[in-house]
Amino acid sequence: MSEKYKGYRGEGKELLEKNKLEIWDIVQIKTEKTQYEGIILPRIKHSAPNFINIKLENNYNIGVNVSEILEIQKIGKREAIYKIPEKEFPHNKNLPNLKLFGTGGTIASRLDYTTGAVIPSFTPGELFSAVPELAEICNLECEIVFEILSENMEPSNWQKLAEKVKEAANSGINGIIIGHGTDTMSYTSAALSFMLKDLSIPVVIVGSQRSSDRPSSDAALNLINAAIVANSDIAEVVISMLGSPSHDYGLIHRGTLVRKMHSSVRNTFRTINSIPLGMVQNRKIKMFTNDYKKKSKSKTQAHTKFEKKIALIYSYPGNDNELVNFYIDNGYKGIVFAGTGLGHVSTTIYKSIERAVQEGITVLMTTQTLHGFVGMNVYSTGRELLNLGVIPGRNLLPEVAYVKLGWVLGQTSNPEEIKNLILQNIAGEFLEREIPIAFNYNIDELLNNKKL
Repeated sequence: MSEKYKGYRGEGKELLEKNKLEIWDIVQIKTEKTQYEGIILPRIKHSAPNFINIKLENNYNIGVNVSEILEIQKIGKREAIYKIPEKEFPHNKNLPNLKLFGTGGTIASRLDYTTGAVIPSFTPGELFSAVPELAEICNLECEIVFEILSENMEPSNWQKLAEKVKEAANSGINGIIIGHGTDTMSYTSAALSFMLKDLSIPVVIVGSQRSSDRPSSDAALNLINAAIVANSDIAEVVISMLGSPSHDYGLIHRGTLVRKMHSSVRNTFRTINSIPLGMVQNRKIKMFTNDYKKKSKSKTQAHTKFEKKIALIYSYPGNDNELVNFYIDNGYKGIVFAGTGLGHVSTTIYKSIERAVQEGITVLMTTQTLHGFVGMNVYSTGRELLNLGVIPGRNLLPEVAYVKLGWVLGQTSNPEEIKNLILQNIAGEFLEREIPIAFNYNIDELLNNKKL
């Protein structure tokens, strides 16, 4: 494909060729309804052929349907430079030493318009150039562990990352930051929470909803907040992301109680069934609770064995035995149900659930409501599932239950030990009760009403 028309085909490419245009040309476009001025961008190669993409002066990108264009005219040219310039990251002996592990998220990155992927920048020099405020907070050592989209994250990646964290935590540094894509961030936070025993320093997972070439990017502030949290007295795996619609502070979420709750807003992460551990604003931390593990001089261990053959099944009207039997017949070792209400599934699949339990498969029940607890003693259907051998997951989020079950089955194959480990509160994943103010909490209101 010609570099001049990278990603363009069909009607879009024909329009560019007809008007002697190419990518990076600055154009004025007139349509029936409005006018635009912007830079023609490369496109993802599988994009719809009847659009051209332009970056407007305000840095937002739009697609314009070729059929709506009445007139298009070149007025200049400006080629984008993806590479972030490097500046030497200064060392200050009075500042804490932090380690940043990169996994492929959008922190300090630019979007590659031809692939749709972000181009990560994880050398200290690049980060100092992109977020110079970091040099006022810490000394930073960086390492790219892998470069993948977070939806491609696998248990083997969690295992490798846990070993890297263990090694770094035992090296004497003050804290660890992990740059991560947001889509599966909560899976990784749960996995590391279970895999890392006697964690001695903060492990802060951070990402951004929008790449740093956009004016609305949350990358810089999230990274600054993460560096502050990584030098706190917390000794847990946490997620630190923007926490308010006004984007003036970040929240600190326990790694086993947090979930991405919106596909695009920047304050998308929320603690479920409880409130966040704390907040970070203007480089200061305010903790909302003292119930967290504190920094220590203990030696961090990594217990990374993990059983991959775990199914996560969403209960829905029309569930049948065929689905459950598929996992049994294919050698799965565990099944997590995201049940309805208090933890229910259709009685029509009891037969396959009974077969699963009889064949040694661990079956764990959670609720797809997310908020609230599984209560399988309330209705007869719940009690019947208990009698079949289904284990109630209390307040476990479905994805946390999936990760925990995989980790537990990696540690033991003894049925009694499996059940005991599942019901043991290993990394703060279980709550004694749901906090009344937790459901749809508003941190600003709680602070104003002096409830935090």
